Amino acid sequence: MTVDWRIYRGTGQVAPSPITALPQPPPWRRFTGDGFATRPNGDSGETARRIGTAAGRRHLSTPHEIAMVNAALYLRRPLLVTGRPGTGKSSLAYLIATELGLGPVLRWGITSRTTLIEGLYNYDAIGRVQAAGSRRGHEPDIGDFVHLGALGTALLPYEVPRVLLVDELDKGDIDLPNDLLSVFEDGEYEIPELVRIAKQQPEVTVFTHDKRGSAVIGDGWVQCRAFPVVIITSNGEREFPPAFLRRCLQLHLSPPGSEQLAAMVAAQFGGAAERVDVARLISEFLERSEAVGGLAADQLLNAVHLASELATSGAYQPDEEWNELMRAIWHPLSTAEPG
Repeated sequence: MTVDWRIYRGTGQVAPSPITALPQPPPWRRFTGDGFATRPNGDSGETARRIGTAAGRRHLSTPHEIAMVNAALYLRRPLLVTGRPGTGKSSLAYLIATELGLGPVLRWGITSRTTLIEGLYNYDAIGRVQAAGSRRGHEPDIGDFVHLGALGTALLPYEVPRVLLVDELDKGDIDLPNDLLSVFEDGEYEIPELVRIAKQQPEVTVFTHDKRGSAVIGDGWVQCRAFPVVIITSNGEREFPPAFLRRCLQLHLSPPGSEQLAAMVAAQFGGAAERVDVARLISEFLERSEAVGGLAADQLLNAVHLASELATSGAYQPDEEWNELMRAIWHPLSTAEPG
């Protein structure tokens, strides 16, 4: 009898109970962060917006996708997920967090101006000076002006890991992947502003990336206890350095087929789209996607929602006017692609 080694099974459903521990990591990926960080529960509906409601959610993962996620969990390595826009790269982080009960996803959206420090923390020195002036000599608590970023929050000493989504890393500065290497390898970072006052104030309570979240930082240092589940997405706009790729596992997602698209529609709409011929819309969407060089799945969801709303009022007619509207909604993802 074969033993099922999988922790993550790719069902899209919430497990009966959240995991309380992962298998032991490799010796070189073990961390012993001090302190204790509490994980919040709710996520203000972000998971439902990303992957649909629990009642309708049905994710069709490929065996390779499931295997690579589990390999990342066992090895405590970031998973670099590539693929065309709309293939569900960022959704994977929410599926993992939901199925394993790991709490809200910590999302770090990357732009061309993003720096490593922004991902770790922000210290509002000007705000602190202004607060000190308004309080007439009373020194405000420095912790009120330190706010951990998504990466910094993910590296707090949790008993079980948080899920960190580093979204569209290829949009960032060319040096950002290399800047991430030491943090991913060491699982720790310092906040110099807190290190400087550690003798006078060894423990400081700061804000975290979670809504209304806070954490206690000792001696200005943060080290994880459970290395976070790191999902890094890339649309393939540029190559990453070999040293960075060596420290990641890589997963390429192909565009979803008709069954996967039907599952996405069911997860988002449930029975609300029953007045619409969803199968026909999916077929037309796939034809259009092939003709223009690829569409994103959310473009299909836009069409289903619009059709459902019109069907409710009795105005839905799949005629030439509707087809013209669909060609506009299902526009190419690049101006260089055929229309």
